[in-house]
Amino acid sequence: MLLCDFHIHTKFSDGSVQLKKVIDLFGQAGFDVIAITDHVVNGDNSLGKLAHRLKLSITAKNFDEYISSIKYEADRAWQKYEMLVIQGVEITKNYISPEKSAHILILDIKNFISPCMSYEQIFLEAKQQNSLIVACHPHSMSSFNRDTLFLWNNRDKYAKYIDAWEIANGDDLFSVVSSKRYPYIANSDFHRMRHLYSWKTLLNCEKNIEAVKNCIRHNKGVAITFFRG
Repeated sequence: MLLCDFHIHTKFSDGSVQLKKVIDLFGQAGFDVIAITDHVVNGDNSLGKLAHRLKLSITAKNFDEYISSIKYEADRAWQKYEMLVIQGVEITKNYISPEKSAHILILDIKNFISPCMSYEQIFLEAKQQNSLIVACHPHSMSSFNRDTLFLWNNRDKYAKYIDAWEIANGDDLFSVVSSKRYPYIANSDFHRMRHLYSWKTLLNCEKNIEAVKNCIRHNKGVAITFFRG
């Protein structure tokens, strides 16, 4: 089975590790598939404006540079480690209330998607790009991170758009998500070196982007594990 992590941040947003070093870290640890998913933060409120001011978000202006950097490192990762690297973002809708906040992974993204659009517009744009849509940490977390509960609280409306839900993130395991029998994956939400040791996904499929996306969508041959190195 393929050892995978689909939720990884770098210094392109709020991660503490440069992209090149992230690739080497996961490659040397024996991973088969990873996704780079730096934040794309909504800029329509004070929280978002602060994130943009601190350069903690991918923007329309540097999106092409970001994707080009991932593609360059993806080629190197395949040649050196036979590790598949998927280009992605984390659409980050932050509000004061956790009930209004939501984070969404868009995997295999091709064109910039504005986080200021409505949820329906974001989902439809991602579908048009044949990207994979994942609801991030959809339930209450044990860490000091801000909870993002909007998608879970409104799952009856939005579940039809979502390809998979994070059943585990970092050190947290969301058993309540598993009770709904939604397609699931597990990720690190990597920001620092120590986050390598966290929940991961195992996939029983071929090592190419379309096979990985289809495996997650159909949720057959999917398991989770806590990676300890």
